[in-house]
Amino acid sequence: MENSDTMLTSSSLPPPPPVAAEEPEPKKLKMSTTTSDDEECTTATGAKKRYKRRKIAIFFAYCGVGYQGMQKNPGAKTIEGDLEEALYVSGAVPEQDRGNPKRYDWARSARTDKGVSAVGQVVSGRFYIDPPGLVERLNSNLPSQIRIFGYKRVTASFNAKKFCDRRRYLYLIPVFALDPSCHRDRETVMASFGSENELVKCLECSERGRKVVGLVGNRKHNLELEGVDVEAGVSSNRNNILDAGVTEDGEVSLRKGDGNHLNMESGNDNEGKDLVDDKNSKTGLETVVPVQVEGTTLNGGLVNNSSLLEEEKVNGEDKPTNVSGFCYGEKERERFNKILKYFVGTHNFHNFTTRTKAEDPAAQRFIVSFHADTTVVVEGMEFVKCEVVGQSFMLHQIRKMIGLAVAIMRNCAPESLIDKALRQDVNITVPTAPEVGLYLDECFFASYNQKWKDSHEELSMKAYEKEAEDFKMTYIYSHISSTEQKDGTVALWLHSLNHRNYPDLHVVDEEAVADIERGEVTEGTEVAGGSSPG
Repeated sequence: MENSDTMLTSSSLPPPPPVAAEEPEPKKLKMSTTTSDDEECTTATGAKKRYKRRKIAIFFAYCGVGYQGMQKNPGAKTIEGDLEEALYVSGAVPEQDRGNPKRYDWARSARTDKGVSAVGQVVSGRFYIDPPGLVERLNSNLPSQIRIFGYKRVTASFNAKKFCDRRRYLYLIPVFALDPSCHRDRETVMASFGSENELVKCLECSERGRKVVGLVGNRKHNLELEGVDVEAGVSSNRNNILDAGVTEDGEVSLRKGDGNHLNMESGNDNEGKDLVDDKNSKTGLETVVPVQVEGTTLNGGLVNNSSLLEEEKVNGEDKPTNVSGFCYGEKERERFNKILKYFVGTHNFHNFTTRTKAEDPAAQRFIVSFHADTTVVVEGMEFVKCEVVGQSFMLHQIRKMIGLAVAIMRNCAPESLIDKALRQDVNITVPTAPEVGLYLDECFFASYNQKWKDSHEELSMKAYEKEAEDFKMTYIYSHISSTEQKDGTVALWLHSLNHRNYPDLHVVDEEAVADIERGEVTEGTEVAGGSSPG
């Protein structure tokens, strides 16, 4: 007999477990624009380490010479292109994200045009900051004209473009560019023949695109020049070569009847003389002298006899002799600042950019401040520092504002033209200053800093001031000065500031228009938009 304790029947077996219902496959998550915070990173060297990505803001500077601007553009050499590649080579970006900045939340605080430099540029993204030494690795993989100052940890939602409240740009304009008598247009040069006040120095460089070797912007000391034939029957006077539109006694040579150099409001032949009165160019000005090259002239770097370059004592200080008599003194400073102040506030800047229509909301921009209070001397050439702060700027906007302001200072246009240029219902063409003198000085994040001051570092250039100043003087300022000394970029551009090339620089005389409509035009009435003689 079998033992009942050991006998198992079908009724005594435990019930089978219930069959679980088949669960549906979970939906695939959309790929994020960033990878996970903790992942295996394969660096350019092939080493595999497990690091976390961190959201950071990178502060850096660059000299824009040789680059087609900041923003990456296929087929063009850009700052962004070189920086992205350096981030990959330095191990901050993995192989799978190389060339795809969206994968690491790339953002830039500002875009700069071709040839424009920057001292306080900021970009943000999620990068591997370990192992330590990212800044050193980046700089070792970048050309010397691009320098990384450092980085700071930011919030996960930070975006260098969206969180940037204001941007500050500086434009260095040579002092001689504000002198109404310097680098006259070709018509004025031609009109001066026979008056014993020939302006032969500007003769050939007034031809568009041509440069006079040894004349424009060069630090030469040889006053002798072979005669240059300009037109049939006209030759230069080798024995009467003067400094760019100035007679031997420093007075401006202006020929009556030639309106190319006069604006329709002032029309004063003595305007140039008034600018000679103030002899102290440093009154009320903070002048920085990074490099002083002996034997060079401050105003314009034009051809001068070496004997004219001897220094004299002024108020107990050494001061280079100012051959033309023009200086950026208190009177000139007040006038230039008054002109720049017209741009401050919210205006429609459609006339100061390209590809933006007047009715486009993007044409409305807010300028916080615009002034030119200080000068800087670089390699013997004196520049005025024009500082503009705004929320954001459009393509060529700053260069066009500078261009019109310089035209007004040189008496090629009246101050009232700025108000007309800022009107939405007016379309005019204003000059564009060369790109070489412009650079981005700093980006500001005031709102972000205020909101996250208790948990995150302040985003500013304070920690990098010394490095930034050294870079500015070594690369940006020296490039601006040497370019002007060698190529005369601004000097050549000044010849285009005349009514032939920019008829809109004329005064728009509403009363004269009304007289024309009534048929009451009298001889000598100036028509809006007309061309000056020659």
